[in-house]
Order: sequence, then C-alpha cells, then structure tokens
Amino acid sequence: MLDQLKRMAVLAEVVRQGSFAGAARQLRITTSAVSQQVRALEQDMGVTLLHRSTRKLSLTPAGERFHAGCAAMWAAATQAQAQLQQLRDAPEGELRLALTVGFARHVGPALAPLLAAHPGLRLHLQVEDDLTDLVQHRIDLAVRFGRLPDSPWVAQRLGSLRMSVYAAPAYLARQGVPALPQDLAGADWLALQDGTDRPRRLSLGGQEITFLPRCTSNNQLSLQQLCEAGLGLALLGDDDVADSVAAGRLLRLGAPGALVELPVWALTPQRDAQPAKVRHAIGALRDHLATMAA
Repeated sequence: MLDQLKRMAVLAEVVRQGSFAGAARQLRITTSAVSQQVRALEQDMGVTLLHRSTRKLSLTPAGERFHAGCAAMWAAATQAQAQLQQLRDAPEGELRLALTVGFARHVGPALAPLLAAHPGLRLHLQVEDDLTDLVQHRIDLAVRFGRLPDSPWVAQRLGSLRMSVYAAPAYLARQGVPALPQDLAGADWLALQDGTDRPRRLSLGGQEITFLPRCTSNNQLSLQQLCEAGLGLALLGDDDVADSVAAGRLLRLGAPGALVELPVWALTPQRDAQPAKVRHAIGALRDHLATMAA
C-alpha cells in the first residue's frame, strides 16, 4: 500500500510538471526512477495512464479520472507538511510549562513579549516546588535548578541565578553577625527539603561548609518568609529578595555580589525537532536571565 501511494504521488507530480524530467528534479530522484514508478503503477492498475511521445505527455481517459484522486492525495500531503512546518516555525498552541513557585515571578516578564507577538500561543503554568510528573501533566518545558537527577529528559542551560546568604536584622541582633564562611556552620539554617536527614554541604567563597538545617520546606518563598521572621539564615536569590532588602527586612551577609551561582536548566522531552513554542520559550527565558545577570 505504501508503495502504491508513493507511485500515485509520482504520477501527480509528473502531470503537474508536464514531464518525467521535471518531476525528477522536483522529487530529487532520477528520470528513469520516475518512469519506473509510473510504469509500475500502470501495471498494478492494469490500465495505461499516460500517453507518451517524444514531444509531450498526456493522460488517457482512465488516467484523467485516476489522476484526480492522485492530485487530491498529493495536495493533502503537501498541505499537511506545510502545516507541520508552520507549527515548527511559528509558536502556536498551548505551551505547558512546569516551574517552581519562586521562579514563577519571572515568567511574566520573560514570556510577555512572546505571547504578545503570537496570538495563537497559549500558556499553562504547572507551579509547584515538588518535582512535577512531567509526563502525567503533559509538560512541554520544565525549569529546574542546580544539580539535576538522572532522567530521560534533555537539559539545556538557560543561565544562572545569583544567590547569597541572608538573615533578618532580628536574628543577627540575637545571634550576632557570623563571619563568612567559618562561623556559618554553627548557625541556624533554613533550607529546601531534599528528602534526607543528612547534613548539607555548601561552597561559599571557595570554602565548603557543612550544616544541618533547623527548618526545611518544599517551598522557596516560605523559606524567605521564615528568614524574614528571624528564624535563621537562608540561601536566597538576590533578585527575589531585592524588595525585602530595600525595606530592611533582610540583610545580605558578606560582600555585595553573588556568593553562589545557581544553574538554571530547561528540560524538554527531546533535543531535536522541538516545536516552535518550546524553542521560542527557551530563547525568551534565556534572554531574561541574561538581562537579570547584566
């Protein structure tokens, strides 16, 4: 059946081009291969479809009736290919994006220009700090941070977030300002849960410290709130806490500038043949993170 469809497509192209040679150029095969395909089609159908002469080709009466179906099939296939190409070139349809609560605030500024430029593009956000089941939620693109666990998904680096150690003035007034990094190991730490009770390791200023968090959460925003309440130190994104620092609710420990660069990754089901909506979203997120780092 597949061979038959291929031969029908060849016939449609021969008629459209008006010659075997023209069809061969369009299909990128040899003229003899085109002739063989048409001859095989005629043998299968048991009728002559083309009158051949040294000057021109013409359809037989049976060929005219049969060619109508071949041409319709070829046109439908060409249209389907064009629609698929358009889908690859223009962002359309629903983009399903999984990300953490803390990073959700960046999605609006990052993707607003893309959504404004492409009215056919819709956005669904799957926002949760626990690892989302990407297959169950039909995720097109997931944003992840730091060291990634093994998975069949493909990771692409988007950029990084600047992180520093922060504390509330009330905590520092009560416990004193720790020297960086040697006094940090004995401080009260707030950290994201990792599913274990093991001590954490953190590299700061070229030195590694080990600490056991006193408070953990599955939500980065809740860690910031606990930190602002004076319960301990937390590693927080500089951009995320800029308003709290300006309002005096948090203080950065150490010299200005990032103590930690947290890698940001885009996870996709495949590297090749990505839909345009995914490629454009990755580019927009990467550009936004580059602007933040500037």
